[in-house]
Amino acid sequence: MGKKLFIAEKPSVAREFAKALKESMSRNDGYLEGNENIVTWCVGHLVSMSYPEAYDPIMKQWRIETLPFLPKKYLYNVIDNVKKQFDIVKSLLTRADVDCIYVCTDSGREGEYIYRLVDRMAGVPENKERRRVWIDSQTEEEILRGIREAKPLSAYDALSDSAYLRAKEDYLMGINFSRILTLKYGYHVKNFLKLDKNCVVAVGRVMTCVLGMIVRREREIRSFVKTPFYRIIGTFGQQESGTFQGEWRAVEGSKYFNSPLLYKENGFRKKEDAEACMNMMQAEGETAQIAEIEKKKEKKNPPLLFNLAELQNECSKLFKISPDETLKNVQELYEKKLVTYPRTDARVLSSAVAKEITKNLHGLAAQSEYLEFTKQIKGFGLYAKIGKSRYVDDKQITDHYAIIPTGQGVQNLASCSEIVQKIYDRIVRRFLAIFYPPAEYRKVSINMQIGTEHLFANFKVLEDAGYLAVAGLPKNDDDKQSQEKDEVVDSGSFEFVSKLRKGTTLPVAGYEIKEGETTPPKRYNSGSLILAMENAGQLIEDEELRAQIKGSGIGTSATRAEILSKLVKIEYLNLNNKTQIITPTKLGEIVYEVINASIRQMLNAELTASWEKGLSMVASGTIGEQEYMVKLEAFVTKMTESVKKLNNQSSLYGAFQSVEGYYAK
Repeated sequence: MGKKLFIAEKPSVAREFAKALKESMSRNDGYLEGNENIVTWCVGHLVSMSYPEAYDPIMKQWRIETLPFLPKKYLYNVIDNVKKQFDIVKSLLTRADVDCIYVCTDSGREGEYIYRLVDRMAGVPENKERRRVWIDSQTEEEILRGIREAKPLSAYDALSDSAYLRAKEDYLMGINFSRILTLKYGYHVKNFLKLDKNCVVAVGRVMTCVLGMIVRREREIRSFVKTPFYRIIGTFGQQESGTFQGEWRAVEGSKYFNSPLLYKENGFRKKEDAEACMNMMQAEGETAQIAEIEKKKEKKNPPLLFNLAELQNECSKLFKISPDETLKNVQELYEKKLVTYPRTDARVLSSAVAKEITKNLHGLAAQSEYLEFTKQIKGFGLYAKIGKSRYVDDKQITDHYAIIPTGQGVQNLASCSEIVQKIYDRIVRRFLAIFYPPAEYRKVSINMQIGTEHLFANFKVLEDAGYLAVAGLPKNDDDKQSQEKDEVVDSGSFEFVSKLRKGTTLPVAGYEIKEGETTPPKRYNSGSLILAMENAGQLIEDEELRAQIKGSGIGTSATRAEILSKLVKIEYLNLNNKTQIITPTKLGEIVYEVINASIRQMLNAELTASWEKGLSMVASGTIGEQEYMVKLEAFVTKMTESVKKLNNQSSLYGAFQSVEGYYAK
């Protein structure tokens, strides 16, 4: 009987597999070997797509007449600086005594691609059995399960097809569009910016539309004109017994209902109109009557679990670190067995994991800071019903479930940096929160009437913290300028307003006019940009709404941080390391103008998301590889040929000059 060969993506992962196999192994150059098993590793990518000059030396020169470049058969080469490890892996894959290969690269599209390229380049005989290990964490238990339940590699052929197509898509768009735009406009960009060297106009399927998102947002901010508005605030009650404030709104029945004098229903465009309304109410007398009062309880459920995008957004807000840093840190937690696989889009658990969830909770109970929480969870008994909750849904999971603590590897936490430990704490608390009951608020909404006019007040008080006991109490971020939102008050103030009744008459302590002004859109920060990419270019602040409309986004959980880093590296974007705010550079905005005047579609987030959705459809077997490839080549050909016919270089100078004014030396 031959040996089994396990091939991981990294040396650290290979070591975990070797430990799990529990066989005495000798350490060799680039692999470990025992009597029954061999464990080896890639070091990320060992094989890449060949440069165009590998097809034809003439392609080394960038020339318009050689475009579009559409290879009939794609060429690949071993990456020079990892050739030694490739040769080691190749020799093991083709060894006569190896009869079964376990593919243990990362469980996702990119991990699949890494192995398939090696397999093809090494010329592995077809008669060797290949099995795919698909795991969600690096705990010994999960590794052994993955090996035990490994499917034939062919079961992942559709995923492999989508991986090859993604690479071909990036290759074709990058080479053809970057070359044609550089040849057409690079000289003009260089001259305008007075650069010392030729300017390459870098174009990418994902990065170009991200550049478009940032530039468009910056232009919205520049063109924004502040609009002042004036609101009327009334104070009701008496100092001795208690007072509260209400905000005037022009509801149906008001003298100002649908009036052109209004900015919105709660504000006037001109101060004198607000004063006229206030004087009219003052003339009605010194009392107001409660026209309506509503008292109710409101429950707020724990949020869904973290996927990578949500975690990157959280870390950007709380710790001011980039998505790239967050991914690196959570990857460390994964490799130290502390959390499950990080590159996931899912925010729920699988039903299979839900059945075993007590193991995770039991492991966390061994950590003193979480012991009390796990005791309470046991007391609530909710963990037993988690499988029927909104936190478990097999339909929402493609490759991996949400990021959760494994309950293992705790001994490794002390060797982690402070920021890694903080990220771990956020993941643990988000996980523990789903076993807690909802937070409960008591709310009171009051409608005060004075003549034909109405003023409104909303109050709430936290009655039962529920899951907030573990997740942390939220900051009161309510806009103090508007009573349209609930005002979170202390229990004493709440008791006063909750005793009020419909029909009660209260004295009017006074009115005041508050001036406000509209605010421009916010710039993206690194976290909100990742969320916008996940939602196909839409920045959706409401977490529940994000969960409802989630579809194919721009890029994948594994690539979004890398795309942002690349745009910063090539100096198309600026990332403020302290605030994580993102803005375009002068060069980036000039490149935006070039693309906008030539291949505008590449700036379109919806188009980029549709390509990503197409890749997902290939991975699921909904459409075939050939169908996708035909559409891809047609798009690349059409766009390249259309740019060839353009003669708009001189007209771009006007656009360049309009940009320059915003970048003073």
